[in-house]
Amino acid sequence: MTAMDFCARFFRWRAILPQFLVCVLVAFAMEALPVRAFAAQTAGVEMQMTVTNTGYLNARGFSVFLYKSTYHPVFVDQKNTAMELILHGRRVATNGDVRLMPTPEQWDLVAKLKGVHADAAANRLTAELGFPSYGVDYTLEVTAEPGGVRVSVNLAKPLPQTLVGRAGFNLEFLPSVYMDKSYAVDDTHFGVIPRSPEDRMHVVPRAAGDPLKLPYQEEWDRAKGYTEPYSIVSGKSITLAPEDPLYRVSVRSETAPVALYDGRDRAQNGWFVLRSLIPAGKTEGAIVWHIRPNYMAEWTRLPMVAHSQAGYLPEQSKVAVIELDPNFDAPKTAKVLRQEADGSYRQVFEGPITLPTPWLRYQYAKFDFSAVKQPGLYVIEYAGARTAMFPIAQDVYDRSWQTTLDGFLAVEMDHVSVRDAYRLWHGVSDMDDARQAPPNEQHFDGYRMGPTTDSPYKAGEHIPGLNVGGWFDAGDYDNIAPSQYSVIENLSLAYRSFGLKWDELAVDETARTVEMHRPDGVPDAVEQVRHGVLQILAQIHAVGHPFMGIIEPNLREYTHLGDAASKTDGRIYSDKLGPNEVKGDYSGKPDDRWAYTTKLPFLQYGAASALAEASMTLKGWDDPLAKQCLDAAEELWQQEQAHPTANTSRPFGPPGMAAMGEWRASLELMQATDGGAEYKKRFLELYPSVEKNFGFGGWMAVFALPYMDADFRQEFEAQVKAYKTEFDARMAETPFGVPPSLGTWGGSQQVAAMGAQMYFLHKAFPQIVGPEYTLRAANYLLGTHPDSSTSYISAIGTVSKLKAYGNNRADNTFIPGGMIPGYIVIKPDFPECIDDFGMLWFEDEYTISAASAWILEATAAEQVGKEMAH
Repeated sequence: MTAMDFCARFFRWRAILPQFLVCVLVAFAMEALPVRAFAAQTAGVEMQMTVTNTGYLNARGFSVFLYKSTYHPVFVDQKNTAMELILHGRRVATNGDVRLMPTPEQWDLVAKLKGVHADAAANRLTAELGFPSYGVDYTLEVTAEPGGVRVSVNLAKPLPQTLVGRAGFNLEFLPSVYMDKSYAVDDTHFGVIPRSPEDRMHVVPRAAGDPLKLPYQEEWDRAKGYTEPYSIVSGKSITLAPEDPLYRVSVRSETAPVALYDGRDRAQNGWFVLRSLIPAGKTEGAIVWHIRPNYMAEWTRLPMVAHSQAGYLPEQSKVAVIELDPNFDAPKTAKVLRQEADGSYRQVFEGPITLPTPWLRYQYAKFDFSAVKQPGLYVIEYAGARTAMFPIAQDVYDRSWQTTLDGFLAVEMDHVSVRDAYRLWHGVSDMDDARQAPPNEQHFDGYRMGPTTDSPYKAGEHIPGLNVGGWFDAGDYDNIAPSQYSVIENLSLAYRSFGLKWDELAVDETARTVEMHRPDGVPDAVEQVRHGVLQILAQIHAVGHPFMGIIEPNLREYTHLGDAASKTDGRIYSDKLGPNEVKGDYSGKPDDRWAYTTKLPFLQYGAASALAEASMTLKGWDDPLAKQCLDAAEELWQQEQAHPTANTSRPFGPPGMAAMGEWRASLELMQATDGGAEYKKRFLELYPSVEKNFGFGGWMAVFALPYMDADFRQEFEAQVKAYKTEFDARMAETPFGVPPSLGTWGGSQQVAAMGAQMYFLHKAFPQIVGPEYTLRAANYLLGTHPDSSTSYISAIGTVSKLKAYGNNRADNTFIPGGMIPGYIVIKPDFPECIDDFGMLWFEDEYTISAASAWILEATAAEQVGKEMAH
């Protein structure tokens, strides 16, 4: 078949791009690799994969993982488990396993994993799985073969009739890699994968005899009308991105046809799916696929030079970290070039890189260019490539946090409208807050109610007065207490420590309006703190105590993206009205958020801490509210001292954390009352159990030093010395000198907290703790981290994260000032934070607690800059 034949067939199938451009593209692809060539080769070299000592299949440029991680116990499908493909440095496919729908969503049923095995002798990975509710057991095998892998699904017995036509093997492909790329099917059908989903849908009712799902899942299915998309195309073989030598992948099926689906038809965070149905009556080899990536035998990942996208202070240590493929022949030196006024570049420094050392799957070297101090704009040049431009200036941190305070946190303000010039971010939201959540309720986002409501209201009854203050927690719209406390505490501490008088927001709580870029005479940090405490005080007034939070009652509302004011009708639900009936401020639509009102000791003390901290910030700006906060904080503390609340929540944190909340509240109240004797006494009584967790909170005793005697200070100083020694040893184990992100959620907030923590220890004990920790944390968040050198704070730095998991993510965009979690390690060894995709919450989701942690850390870095200047 000639290239023009290919084009002719393509246009009979679908005309999407101008014909000339597509023919040029396709002709190039045809010359590069025949569509039918499944044995991916380069210069006659055929790929052969082997099992690594960490239990996955690997060849140069291509890795296959099988259940190195599992589905999340609460959030289920996170797009990072089952069979996964890493091709030429990118994780291009995930969730390879048997599923019961063509494009399953986050909460749809997944198989139960029983075990995983890696057979190095046979170069084979095997997972034992099943669907117990259907009596289905099977193994999933991935075996190396020349040019790629053979994937097989082997059933213990044939599918039950209820799953015939429903159970199939799915493999999901990353949209940002494959949209706008072509596909080829059986050498007869061709097309371009669309940028926006455009497939026909059809109704697939719930099958008779299916096991019942959880109530919120059943409700969600009904709300969506049981719809599923038709496939884009199907055949015995499908090649994705034939024109792209880096990410071309071919799948050939020995059994059922392979179909291509667009998961975005059902959810904006969906991926493209290749799927084969399991035939009736089949057991061994019920599904057999042969996967062939384009193999580039000499492929080597290019170096990534991680540096601060916001730049450096003239006098600070300046160290870039270079991430290297172990196969890369790394040059021994790097250069710094200065940009001149005419746009040209002049070399100002050349220096050695350190000997590369391994960490996870890459190697890391460091380039110290601290000798460059003259203010200006610079790039680093290494291995023939240049980084993005960055400044060296005395004020690089001075404007790094305002966008977070006045941009992201303003956008997240609940129960008000938020406007920026011509743009309305959202209208007045959640005016119908809130209904009492029922007892013994397990919510899909992790909220729980105990056997009683701990409130004077019945299940489903409206709780008045809750439609005020607070922030949306993250990429969704719930209002969760611990996050609210963190924001209040971080902003208050930043305000009191660094004099945050910045004023570019106009906040009118009475009118329920917020206007950006409009000063109103009150510092924005103060106004944000005020907004937060209004919600805490409203909870106490409404039910007698603070509680976990307010959240959407169903998945239809929980997945809402767009204007927060349109999520509910804003009217209080009344069961006396019909479903679409409205009467004044009431309606018959039960869309009001639920209040989870269980009384818990850590919330009692958490609220007391936040309110005490807020009282010190509000003083002088709103004295009546400051007094109200302090009075409420003291009353909560006294209540818990006299009648401790039973702890019905899951254990949290390391041993000794049970006392941390009470100790922290005692600390804050001691400060708010200028050394109050009863708070100081309890602080000292609890400190022996808290100091064991010095890095997790015990370090905050530094704020008590003005109220302590010389003996306590001497003891605390010894603890700081010991902690610094232990901390330095741990941080030396990573190339970046900050806490590594090894969990299921990126660790940027922990790094920000570390940087702020070390600043306050530095301020108290400059002879022990230097300022470099604070600057290192800031530089990490601004680009000196694994996988890419993209700033984790959107719109801060030359190159920043511009596709993120905010509540505007359906538009594939960002909220200025939001901070993402950052990279995680896709187990066992692949650091990942995808720049061009924002739908992975564990890498991309903004949270208000992370944002406020960045404000505190960035203002601390700004203060270090001022100290260095003098």
